Amino acid sequence: MERSTPPPAVSAAAHRRGLFADNEPFNTGWLAADSGHEIYFEECGKPNGKPCVILHGGPGGAINPTMRRFFDPAKWRMALFDQRGCGKSRPNASLENNTTWSLIEDIERLREHLGIERWCVFGGSWGSTLALAYAIKHPERVESLVLRGVFLLTERELAWFYQDGACMLFPDAWQRFCAPIPQAERGDMIGAYHKRLTHPDRRVQAEAAAAWSQWEGDTISIRGPEARPSKFNEIDFAIAFARIECHFFANHGFFPEEGWILNKAAALKDIPGWIVQGRFDVVTPMEAAWKLKSAWPGARFEVVWDAGHASTEPGIVDALVRATDQAFSV
Repeated sequence: MERSTPPPAVSAAAHRRGLFADNEPFNTGWLAADSGHEIYFEECGKPNGKPCVILHGGPGGAINPTMRRFFDPAKWRMALFDQRGCGKSRPNASLENNTTWSLIEDIERLREHLGIERWCVFGGSWGSTLALAYAIKHPERVESLVLRGVFLLTERELAWFYQDGACMLFPDAWQRFCAPIPQAERGDMIGAYHKRLTHPDRRVQAEAAAAWSQWEGDTISIRGPEARPSKFNEIDFAIAFARIECHFFANHGFFPEEGWILNKAAALKDIPGWIVQGRFDVVTPMEAAWKLKSAWPGARFEVVWDAGHASTEPGIVDALVRATDQAFSV
């Protein structure tokens, strides 16, 4: 079923769903992984509720209390974790054995640790990439998928945002993004940033991380700078975020071939899915979500006309909350 919400009106906005009430974790801890990584996780909601796992974006982001609020805490048992090198996971900002495949192993490690057979998998932006890759590798463990701001991690998407595309819509922000990079290196912005974000001098890392994070923050929402995550202003967070994100992108997501997710999309055919996409998403433009829907016709597809990329935009919140309510009945 395809659904496209109409352009916003006062009456429509008044009836939009909001986030559920905040809720505190009932279980937290660290899970030992390989290569010295320790993965921080938490469980929220109803201990014997329907299980779900919530995947944060980036790569390089971290979980936050708002992510718990897309699911009804009276019904769902929510599991969240900071991916390798992110948030409270240890060691911070580590790139060692930090790949898409090691993160998929961590999801399975967490599922087994929590004694869960199958669960709903929820993710936006990079979280949607990881959710799709996990579902393709372990379809028997996925009861449903709820995705937002679909990102397939293709060369076309990376070039759009980091080389030639989004810069035409945000020339002022692009100028700030280019500032730390000499003119001679600007033909490969991801490569130029990767060199600086892996530099042994933390001061070099910090300068590059601040500019990398600001570029994403400047483009994340149609609401402008007010939607820029405050954590981007914290240098430790910015370094981990930028280092890990650029590490994944410089390595093409560690996928064995271009377009791997779409090439393997047949594995999703029996999984119920919900795709929510902001019409004016500049970070992960709608083309990727449209291609995914074409390759996965059973998924429900909703376009939010007055939204960009951020998960907290009112129309995105409304669509995701309705999707998780529907997923509860699967």
